[in-house]
Amino acid sequence: MTASRVVVLDYGSGNVHSALKALAATGADVELTADPKKVAAADGLVVPGVGAFGAVMDQLNSIGGARLIDQRLAAARPVLGICVGMQVLFELGVEHGLETPGLGQVPGVVEKLASPKLPHIGWNTVDAADGSKLFEGIENERFYFVHSYGVTEWKLEAVGAFIPPKVTWSDYDQKFVAAFEAGALSATQFHPEKSGPAGIRLLTNWVSTL
Repeated sequence: MTASRVVVLDYGSGNVHSALKALAATGADVELTADPKKVAAADGLVVPGVGAFGAVMDQLNSIGGARLIDQRLAAARPVLGICVGMQVLFELGVEHGLETPGLGQVPGVVEKLASPKLPHIGWNTVDAADGSKLFEGIENERFYFVHSYGVTEWKLEAVGAFIPPKVTWSDYDQKFVAAFEAGALSATQFHPEKSGPAGIRLLTNWVSTL
């Protein structure tokens, strides 16, 4: 069987080595690139992200990231966002009173969490969505989070014949979206590449859908 081809979008985000290594551990053929033809042709696209929402959006915009992701999703080609790579998929990010438009693939706002102890760093459990493909076999595992911002209200609902999104939650003094699966678009707020065997299993589950 030919290995699935996975592209990790190269837009200047730091800390991509661990993501590349974890994806390679799934058996996928992995490449770091922003080449539009390779991004379009890959079986799966991973959008990583660390740091501030606004800075990540600036970096993505510098390579035409919105268009690359739009084109894939319009063709029902799988995309996986990780950490800030998940956050920028939403409509808006609010940091230090500044509002930054996101990619707008999903309705919702990324805001500072209400916990008095931020950032949220370390292992946490999740409430996996029923029927989740990402969390198949790892519903009760813990995953590694590093963030101060998140989405606390999910706004995308299925209409008509559309398949309902699968939304996984976690809790850190308040509920926030830990992951979601909506058609060809999936994302995790935590870092699967830093989440040990459970994270590798999650990435393997995603690769198996490509």
